[in-house]
Parts: sequence; C-alpha cells; structure tokens
Amino acid sequence: MKQQTIPGRVIRYQSGFYNVLTENGVLTCVLRGRLKRRTIQGDVISIGDKVQISLLPEGTGVVEVIEPREKELVRMDPTPRGEFRQILLANPDQIVAVFACASPEPHLRMLDRFLVIAEKQGLQALIIANKVDLVGHREAKKIFEVYPPLGYPVIYTSAVTGEGIKELKNALKGKISALAGPSGVGKSSLMNQVQPGLGLAVREISSRNERGRHTTVVRELFPLDDGGFVADLPGLRRLSLWDTQPEELDGYFPELRDLVKHCQFNDCTHYEEPGCAVIRAVENGKVSPERYESYLRMRAGDD
Repeated sequence: MKQQTIPGRVIRYQSGFYNVLTENGVLTCVLRGRLKRRTIQGDVISIGDKVQISLLPEGTGVVEVIEPREKELVRMDPTPRGEFRQILLANPDQIVAVFACASPEPHLRMLDRFLVIAEKQGLQALIIANKVDLVGHREAKKIFEVYPPLGYPVIYTSAVTGEGIKELKNALKGKISALAGPSGVGKSSLMNQVQPGLGLAVREISSRNERGRHTTVVRELFPLDDGGFVADLPGLRRLSLWDTQPEELDGYFPELRDLVKHCQFNDCTHYEEPGCAVIRAVENGKVSPERYESYLRMRAGDD
C-alpha cells in the first residue's frame, strides 16, 4: 500500500531538521534516509524546495519526495574532495539587491556582482535604492540611472518616510525573493515596513549566521502575509565568481553581450585590443565607464 503524503515547502533548516509549511501548518521534519544517499557532492535539499512528507503520530513528519526544482541559487565551493554544490535557495523568482543612496555610500561594484549572479543563474533582479530621503530623488536617480535601461528595475524607498514601501510590497507579493545587500543599508527597517516584525526576524538570522565559522547555520524562508516568501542571504555578499570563466563574463552584462560579435578578434578581452566593439562603445558613451570598470575588475578576479 502506497504511503499517504501531503505537499509542503521547506521554510527553515537547522542541524538536520526541516520546518515544512503545509496545509496542516508548519511541521518539523527529517529527511528520509534514502534521500541522503547521493552521487554528487552537494546539498540534497534546501529552503524553498517543494516536498512531499509523510506524517508521524507525534505531529512531525518525514520528507519522502523532493520535487524537481524550477530554478536554484547555487554556490559552487572548492573543497579538497572536489566542488561542493551548495544550494542557497531553491525555486527563487528574483534577487532583490538592497543598497543605500548614502550612509553607507553605495557600493555599485558589489551590486554589479549581484546582477552577474542573477544573469548567470537565470533570475530576475530588482534593485532597491533605500534611504532616498538622505539625498533626494534627483541625486538618487543619478546614482542608479544606468540600471533601468539595462532591464533592472529600481525602486526608491525610505523606511523613515514610508516612500516606495507599497511598490516594494507589490514587487515581493507572490514571489520567492532572495534578499542581498551590504550591512547598514536599512534592510531590516524596510522589511519591518513591509511586514511588522519581519525585519527583526531577518536580522536575527543574518547575525546568527555571521558570528563565526563554528556557528550553526540557520537558513530560513519567511512567509509574507500578502503571499510569497523572502530569504535573507548574507552569504551572497561573499559569493565568489571563481567558477565563472573570464571569457563568458561579457555574456552576463546585457550592454556588452550584443557587442562581442562585432569585435575584431574572437577571443577579445575588451581591454586593449584593436577593433574592440566594447571599448568603442565605452568611448562613444553607449556603455557606462563604471560598468565597464566592473567588468574588467571581475574578469581580473579583483574583488
């Protein structure tokens, strides 16, 4: 007789236990032994995964099936035993990159790295320009003006005045979002505006995971009252591009990818070669010098 199961989604992981959101509420589950046996080195299950679980008498459950993923946010880590495939978030819809307009000054090269990660993994990217009240709209739009024409929407917000909060809530609604951004940009305050208490929970998980190398890692997906989930991924800030080949990097910059075919040399690095269409576009003002500089530094492995 086939075992009865119910569907759910993994929303929290800690020390081998998984909290699964189901029609019966949130249940603490363990992974069925046969699922732990794997042929590749990497995570078997992650927050965001859709699963089928069987119920146990004490109100807990066992994960019996991990449904195929539509997408995944993956970090490939080199280890002495080979590459470890760490799944930061399963089935994400978008990366939400939160940066401040001031205090701290916006680190746009880090933002460019997030956008490359989104491009490489086939995810939408949304930019949140927070603390707009500190600089005003004109200056804020000047800072981030290069991104909307490239297909990256920017929402200008202020946790102080409440500006942009409604637009942000609508952008998160019904989606699984990976939050990323440097410290001090006001991410927790923004999340409290989106949903009371959410920012505090997000900050608690972030600080717990960053206290030290021996700290138990807790990954959590926070449900939104209006539908959807958010996951704060502080590790994304340190996500290396070591597994990205230099010659493929131009394909992850929307403004560069269509220029490459017009370069004189097939193996053009877009640095100093004659007949380079990318360099010509920078000189003609069609490509942002700052974005071009980000590309060169990433290609050189300079973080």
